[in-house]
Amino acid sequence: MAEARQVVAELRELAGAVEAPVRELTMLPGSGYDGQVAVVDRPAWIRANVDGFRVVLDPLVQQLQARGSAPPAGSVLTAVSSRVTGMQAGLILAYLAARVLGQYELFLPPDPDAPGSDAPAGRLTLVAPNIVMVERELGVNPHDFRRWVCLHEETHRIQFTSVAWLRPYVQQQMTEFLLASDLDPASILDRLRAAADAVAGAVRGGDGESVIEAIQSPRQREILERLTSVMTLVEGHGDYVMDAVGPSVVPSVADIRAKFSARRGSAGRIEQAIRRILGIDLKMKQYEQGSRFVTSVVREAGMATFNRVWTSPQTLPTRDEITDPHAWLERVAGSGAAAS
Repeated sequence: MAEARQVVAELRELAGAVEAPVRELTMLPGSGYDGQVAVVDRPAWIRANVDGFRVVLDPLVQQLQARGSAPPAGSVLTAVSSRVTGMQAGLILAYLAARVLGQYELFLPPDPDAPGSDAPAGRLTLVAPNIVMVERELGVNPHDFRRWVCLHEETHRIQFTSVAWLRPYVQQQMTEFLLASDLDPASILDRLRAAADAVAGAVRGGDGESVIEAIQSPRQREILERLTSVMTLVEGHGDYVMDAVGPSVVPSVADIRAKFSARRGSAGRIEQAIRRILGIDLKMKQYEQGSRFVTSVVREAGMATFNRVWTSPQTLPTRDEITDPHAWLERVAGSGAAAS
């Protein structure tokens, strides 16, 4: 218990200590360190994410009720839909709860002690047992590893507190994604079959669709492409900052990065199958693409020019531009943007 308290105290301290170097590198103002840091165990992480689901789903329920398209309570369709959705969420949360190191929670419920106030803008959350488990497994300097993790999550906090439209945009895309579900029984049955095929393919070691992809409608695929693009950018930016700031604040960053990358690629067969089922391997590749995009743009045009990406949803890179940074520079910054 004494060790646990020490780890929690150190993570809280580090989350604030890394803010200044992240702001200096990114040239993003943030909102000033506000102490909104939650250091949690695995059950608390799950509860926080379930609360976040409720925040996202509330406007969806209201919109469905307003347009009269919500299926009646107690119907077979409602039962099937809720079971499918519950299984997806439960599978993902159960898997990630033992693996996620931290996150910036975008969607928080209103503070019960401040009725009538707006929901908090977000909260940096660190999962202490997982951080300790991984640092021991890798055999790295624990204090450096904790600082390294905080760098990534603090970057997300600065992103979302610096760019006022970013959080509402992500929430809008998520709501539209959910509203685009096909609620007729035939569509649900077809996608259940596709999900079963995806699971079978993943177990066999194939490179087909994940379960998440298999159950999407065509409209959802279009929306998910936009969501994937913005999250690829956000995560890639976080990875870029970790590597750029790391040497100055994390002495053993090279050792940590090498061992962490090796661990990511050494999963057993069952672990690999679960990652394929959930689409996690695909997402990791996308985050690597995001880091390469940020690195390429900053190297060619400078951080100030890269930061034009945060101007509006229209300046976000498209899926094609993520893999072709020059196309984004041409569209947003003009040909031959000078380094700044």
